[in-house]
Amino acid sequence: MPKLKLALYWAASCGGCDVAVLDINEKILDVAEMADIVLWPIAMDFKYHHVEAMDDGSIDVCLFNGSVRNTEQEKIAKLLRQKSKVMVAFGSCACFGGIPALANFFNRDLAFERAYVEAPTNANAERVFPQTLTKVAEGELELPEFWDTVLALDQVVAVEYYVPGCPPPVDLILKVVDALATNSLPPPGSVIAAEKTLCDECPRTKEEKKITKIYRPHEIIPDPEKCLLEQGIICMGPATRGGCGARCIEANMPCRGCFGPPAGVQDQGAKMLSALASIYEVKDEAEIARMIEEVKDPAGTFYRFGMSTSMLKRKRI
Repeated sequence: MPKLKLALYWAASCGGCDVAVLDINEKILDVAEMADIVLWPIAMDFKYHHVEAMDDGSIDVCLFNGSVRNTEQEKIAKLLRQKSKVMVAFGSCACFGGIPALANFFNRDLAFERAYVEAPTNANAERVFPQTLTKVAEGELELPEFWDTVLALDQVVAVEYYVPGCPPPVDLILKVVDALATNSLPPPGSVIAAEKTLCDECPRTKEEKKITKIYRPHEIIPDPEKCLLEQGIICMGPATRGGCGARCIEANMPCRGCFGPPAGVQDQGAKMLSALASIYEVKDEAEIARMIEEVKDPAGTFYRFGMSTSMLKRKRI
C-alpha cells in the first residue's frame, strides 16, 4: 500500500501546533511509517516552488495551522488547497482566527503604529513602516501585504475537518493519525472533538448558585472541587466545545475557550455573556456597572480565540 502524502504548514501562528505534533512522542514513528511528509517548513527545508511543481490533488492530507492575515498566507492556503485532497484546519487559529484575530478590534494602521512607533523599545522618529516593495541596489525586495482583518482558514479556502485547541491535545492528534491510518475519517465538515460543552465533561460540583462578584484567577484560591464559575471566576466552559480532557480545569485554572463554540453556537462570546448574566445577581444599575468593571479585558476574555468566526468578525474603525 503506497504511503500517504502529508503536508503541514503554519500561517499566522506561534508554532505551538507544530510542536504539539512532535508531542505524540514515539507515535511520530507511526506517522513516518504511513506517510511521506512533503511539506513542513518548521522542520524540513522546502520551498514554495516544490509545492507548485506537485500535481493537483497529490497531497492526501494537509494540516494547516494558523490564521490568515496577509497575501503570502492567502496564496499558500489556496496553493495547498489546490494540491490537497483533504484540508484540515489544525488548531484554534486556523479554526476560528485564534489569538491573532484579536487584532480585528483594530486595523493595520493602528497595529503598525503600536508595533513600530509607540512600543517603548522603539526609536523610530522617522516613522518608517514595512513596505510591500523596497528598491535596493540589487533590485526589489518584496514583503506580503498585511491585512486589516485576520481570517480563519475556511474564510479563505474550503476545509474538510477541524481540529481545535491551542494547541490541539495529543489524544486528538493521535485520533486524527489513527483515522488517517485506518481510512476512517468522519464525514467532511466534522470537528474532531466532542459535540457538547466542556461543562458536560467537567468533574466539578455544580450547585446552581448565583454570584455577586467576579474575581480574576490570581485574586482567590478556588476550591478544586467546585465549579469555577460559581466561585466567581470566568470560566468559558458553558460556551466552549468539550473534548480537551478539561486540562485547565484539572490544574485549577478556568477554561479560556480554545476549543471554540459547541455545536449549534455561532458566537462563543455572546453565548458566554448570556451564561454569565444568568448567574450574576444584581439589584440595581450601580451593581450592573460594578459587574462590568470587574470584567477586565472583555474582548480578550470572551473573544480570545473566536473573533474571526464570531458574528462580530471585526470592529468597525
